[in-house]
Amino acid sequence: MMEITGSTRLYGIVADPVSQVKTPQTMRKVFDKRGTDGVLVPMHVAPENLPVFVQALRGVLNFGGMIATVPHKTAMVDLCDDITPAARLVGAVNIVRRNADGSLSGDILDGQGFVGGLRQSGIEPKGLHVLLCGAGGAAKAIAFALADAGVARLDLFNRTQSKAQEIITRLQTVYPTVPMAAVGANPAGYDLVVNATSLGMHPDDAMPLDISGLSPSQTVAEIIMTPAWTPLLLAAQAKGCRIQFGLPMLECQIELMADFMGVAK
Repeated sequence: MMEITGSTRLYGIVADPVSQVKTPQTMRKVFDKRGTDGVLVPMHVAPENLPVFVQALRGVLNFGGMIATVPHKTAMVDLCDDITPAARLVGAVNIVRRNADGSLSGDILDGQGFVGGLRQSGIEPKGLHVLLCGAGGAAKAIAFALADAGVARLDLFNRTQSKAQEIITRLQTVYPTVPMAAVGANPAGYDLVVNATSLGMHPDDAMPLDISGLSPSQTVAEIIMTPAWTPLLLAAQAKGCRIQFGLPMLECQIELMADFMGVAK
């Protein structure tokens, strides 16, 4: 068991809700491997309190940075003093570093983590026809990463179709040769189906898409980590689909997150 002392450096993950996160355990392994006297703690912050919370962190001298997750990734863009070109392009931030002067710098690593997790599992996105469900910060990052990885087609489904179209419009300025459209909930005909919404975190959540369209030739991927077996993945397994859990997305970006927050190697 690590001992927290007056010299321990603080890091956090901010979310609403926060009980589902796996990052404290995963980052603990990184701290141990790097010999870092640090701890990453869950911080449950409602959206309306996020600006005050972030402002207060500027004055915490032993605070190194934080991970931002649902529903704060988009809001975090305007709360940082500077963000990377990738975060500006995506319009979301999921990792924040507190600099020595109290300023905050942000980046987005979800897309890299998701694609890295696919490849780690032997799934190469290049050339695939993909249906991506969602229009939040993670969905935006994953959309850009999949387009960059060379998918053959990228369609987006979101209950508010205009939000899906906004992502497509932004994507097409960078990847004009990738066919894409805002579509309905039917996943039939796609090689890879991705749930980048929060639907599935709670037992009474609706399905993020129409599972009747799933078939054994497809891969169905989640970004939700708790529960590992979401209703969508259970339904996909019953249909004979290949499944991809949510945790690999975190595992494939955790070292990058530590680097960005300045955790010494």
